[in-house]
Amino acid sequence: MTNPLLAITELPRFSAIEPAHVEPAIEAVLAEYQAGIDAMLASDRPRSFETVMQVGERLDDRLSRVWAPVSHLHGVKDSEALRHAYSAAQEKIVAFQTALGQNRELYAAVKAVRDSAGFETLPRPARTLVEHELRDFKLAGVALEEPARSRFREISGELARLSTEFEEAVLDSTDAWSEHLTEEAALAGIPESGRAVLRAYAREKELDGWLVTLKQPSVQAVLTYADDRDLRARVYRAYGTRASENANEGRFDNSARIEKIMALRHESARLLGFASTAEESLATKMAGSADQVIGFLRDFIAKARPMAANDLAELKRFAADELGLDDLAPWDVGYAAEKLREQKYALSEEELKPYFPLPAVLEGLFGVIERVLGVSVRARDDVDVWHPDARYYDLVDAGGKVFAGAYIDLYARTGKRGGAWMDVCTSRLREDDSLQLPVAFLTCNFAPPTENKPSLLTHDDVITLFHEFGHGLHHMLTEVDYAGVSGISGVEWDAVELPSQFMENFAWKREGLDLIARHWQTGERLPDDLFERMQAARNFHSGLFLVRQLEFALFDFRLHHEFDPVRGARTMELLDEVRREVSVLMPPEWHRFPHAFTHIFAGGYGAGYYSYLWAEVLSADAFERFEQEGVFNREVGEAWRKAILAVGGSRPALESFVEFRGREPSPDALLRSYGVAA
Repeated sequence: MTNPLLAITELPRFSAIEPAHVEPAIEAVLAEYQAGIDAMLASDRPRSFETVMQVGERLDDRLSRVWAPVSHLHGVKDSEALRHAYSAAQEKIVAFQTALGQNRELYAAVKAVRDSAGFETLPRPARTLVEHELRDFKLAGVALEEPARSRFREISGELARLSTEFEEAVLDSTDAWSEHLTEEAALAGIPESGRAVLRAYAREKELDGWLVTLKQPSVQAVLTYADDRDLRARVYRAYGTRASENANEGRFDNSARIEKIMALRHESARLLGFASTAEESLATKMAGSADQVIGFLRDFIAKARPMAANDLAELKRFAADELGLDDLAPWDVGYAAEKLREQKYALSEEELKPYFPLPAVLEGLFGVIERVLGVSVRARDDVDVWHPDARYYDLVDAGGKVFAGAYIDLYARTGKRGGAWMDVCTSRLREDDSLQLPVAFLTCNFAPPTENKPSLLTHDDVITLFHEFGHGLHHMLTEVDYAGVSGISGVEWDAVELPSQFMENFAWKREGLDLIARHWQTGERLPDDLFERMQAARNFHSGLFLVRQLEFALFDFRLHHEFDPVRGARTMELLDEVRREVSVLMPPEWHRFPHAFTHIFAGGYGAGYYSYLWAEVLSADAFERFEQEGVFNREVGEAWRKAILAVGGSRPALESFVEFRGREPSPDALLRSYGVAA
């Protein structure tokens, strides 16, 4: 019990966890898990929800509590030693879980619960947990015979390893490139906030001057503001070729991994009787068929592409007439767009940033949550964390009772995976008279504070923070006592973005901005004229944004739906086909976007990237009720909490949506929000 991962504590002891602890802890907890299953199956007690499902819930939660901090550290504090330990432990977990999913005696025990006389009298969440478990057994190959059973297990382990390697290759390729600048003239056009970020990166490496990296704040500063077109081109190329044969002499090339991942996913789906990976993925989603998904995307394409073409034509005219750029290249788009936005709306990100210092934005976010949901978020200082940047917060109800918690880690740094995400530390689980509280990890990669300034966010950063906290609220505000269907667990994948995208809306409303926006020096609220310019510019280049999301979604879905083992993944060939159908601006031939597309190759969104737009239809429609009845209307907020957040995955998402909205979803609100005609 000296291993901190095995200690029974309220929260993980992050400062005590070493890579050497990982494998022994996982081996111990898996042995404990197997012994628990064996004892349950050997028991002559009648098969009931208590004797089967709740035993499994406890065992699964024990494994999750040991593995969650390891998985989190792998994302936020990576090291060579941790990678080896993580990979070895993950291999053991995948092998164990795959075997468990194919355990026919265990499947029979769960089925006996389903077939028992008392099943229909169980609470709705308990019945859903049983139904999901039976479905997941089938998706784990419980019905397969040899040699297919063994082959399915082999594939599961190989896919887990390849996904981890894919993500690590992207991180390594991102960290491997930098450009040291010593002449201030090279930074022309980049505002002081961006220069401060580059200066901080240089100091981190004990260098003078400035260091351009492929971390998001650096890429954003250069591609949006740098007057030096060659510097923009170099950063664009380095970022767009990460983890490919066209960067780092191919050392981190993900090409072969993509081929293997796609082939193995297809083989696995076929073993289970599905025509494609895409069809297998729909077994746990709202969408009913591949044709429905493709039709959904193409309907949006038909509406968005003409808008995008107009956006691009206007940008090209502006770039030629005002910037002397007769041949607008992809590395010019962000730069020219920012200049055009400034001209059209007298609005720049740099003008907005001073109103979004991170401490004030966090305080404002907590204020929005309290007004809408009646929940207070309070900092707690006695919690062990993995880095000084990380903070812990309690969620407190109206009666002053703590009911959930969240770790928040918001700054970009070396060894931390890029992007933003929410993950589970602990799930809500009731056992007898004790209740385990749900705790979330919320991670972003914003520009860190400098010597004399707090971290100043772009408005897009603010939206990202609200998005991830929306996921966190979905996890933390659950009222379901079974971990397998509480919070985000068990929610259809194409509905899981609903609460996160819903929260983004508050960052656009005057009521929300009055809480969020506060000038870092003067404390002044966002002036009316600046707010009005923000609103006027809200749909600036929304056509270009939409076709980019549609490109990702259609590429992902077709890649998984049309895979042919004889022809292989055809990754770049298929992407070119999709771009000819969707896009209005083609990147260079050497661009390798898929090689760093961690969402679909390492992040669980394979054949599911369309979920962002699918769920955005739901979120825009849901938020329209707040617009109609009051942005901070507590009665509507309580209805949202009860109908969506509290129930988690304990019932179909459509049923929850209809309870809140009084009808099935309509795409009209989303189309209006983008300025697209229905």
